[in-house]
Amino acid sequence: MFQPLDPLLHSELRLAIMSLLISADEAEFPYIKEQTGATAGNLSVQIDKLTTAGYIEVEKTFKGRRPCTLCRLTPQGRQAFEQYVEALRSYLEVK
Repeated sequence: MFQPLDPLLHSELRLAIMSLLISADEAEFPYIKEQTGATAGNLSVQIDKLTTAGYIEVEKTFKGRRPCTLCRLTPQGRQAFEQYVEALRSYLEVK
């Protein structure tokens, strides 16, 4: 039986963001932008969606005088990502 796929994580960019954060404690916005190849505007929108869902948290700080946006997974986000991977496996294991 297929497990449902989380529609929020089924977006290519949101899945890429979550995949980057699953292996890091936190990541800065420019790093995520560089790794995903997304535009700053699109990345901001997708991060907002993940934040609203409670999957990631965003901390806005400064490095010297420059603004710094840090993103990190929440426990809820980690669980959602793990469930998404399990759901994908259910599709791949069908015989």
